Amino acid sequence: MMNWKKSLEERDMHTYTDDETIHAFQDALLSWHSHHKRELPWRQDQDPYKVWVSEIMLQQTKVDTVIPYFHHFMNEFPTPEALAYAEEEKVMKAWEGLGYYSRVRNLQTAVKEVVEEYGGRVPEDRDAFSSLKGVGPYTSGAVLSIAYEKPEPAVDGNVMRVFSRIFNISDDIGKAKTRKRFESLVAPFLEEVKPSEFNQAVMELGALVCTPKSPGCLLCPVQDFCEARRAGTAEDLPVKAKKKPPKAKDMAAAVVKNEHGQILIHQRGETGLLARLWEFPNTEVPEGRKRTEALEHYLAGEYGVTAQVKEPVQKVEHVFSHLIWYITVFEAWTTESNVQDPDSRWVTWEDINQYAFPVSHQKILEERKEKETSSWI
Repeated sequence: MMNWKKSLEERDMHTYTDDETIHAFQDALLSWHSHHKRELPWRQDQDPYKVWVSEIMLQQTKVDTVIPYFHHFMNEFPTPEALAYAEEEKVMKAWEGLGYYSRVRNLQTAVKEVVEEYGGRVPEDRDAFSSLKGVGPYTSGAVLSIAYEKPEPAVDGNVMRVFSRIFNISDDIGKAKTRKRFESLVAPFLEEVKPSEFNQAVMELGALVCTPKSPGCLLCPVQDFCEARRAGTAEDLPVKAKKKPPKAKDMAAAVVKNEHGQILIHQRGETGLLARLWEFPNTEVPEGRKRTEALEHYLAGEYGVTAQVKEPVQKVEHVFSHLIWYITVFEAWTTESNVQDPDSRWVTWEDINQYAFPVSHQKILEERKEKETSSWI
């Protein structure tokens, strides 16, 4: 088994390890990657715009989920110019279901700046690209290395997991200083290779072999370099402090219909959770209060609509990283067509698909629309 010659303390003082061992590691990893890398649509070329879009989509989202979204998004917005000047509602609709919607709003803002300030060419200067909205250290490193072959570390969860095991590092990967440490550790491995290939190879190794649970050490092309495997600590790494359990909220939502057969929907505010997405009217239910009573009071107070709330027709559970919504869905009826809330509107079932809803309310929409249309047959 090959050992790194320098201690971790020495590596952090920029002496790292010897060139021969680094080259051997690079050769083993890149050879494996050439035979095992997945054929993914954003890897067809090194178009910086496509790479950028894919990296934003892949944040906190699985590859298999992203693939159809990427195809659709690139069909809708094939160039930076197309995305920069698209209607926000159309952009949000194309992103619908991917979650973390601030990602796409920031992306559109940043791409518009690229079009207006850089002539539509994604800047290859690190400072310039990093200054764009929503571009953090990982996105900057990934795009510049993959699209422009810049020797920039791209340190995400996969990369930190791989190198925490390679070097047997038990620092908390949730801390910013740990990410910076890994950026320093990875930097020498980007020398004398194509940065695009090396960074993607490490990501691929983390996704396919050096997985969070039950890592495939016997299949790993760099197992001879792994200090954690030698120490028997691979399954204990990486270390990440546990988050607080998500807070549960009892919610009630209403599919409100008027006498014209239209449905009431509401657009969330400019900031905060699920900003600017559309939803059915909903409210948190105070402990000890009836859901129907809470909904009727909410509809009257927020929308100026007197509605008759029927029996519950659906239950939806949606988990965020910090929050769980337990939504009880009701149908409601009103004879009123005016609403006092300027961010709300009445729409038909035919038109409702034009609006972008969060996943929790997509579940409501799909089931209620299916019930509605099946009643016409």
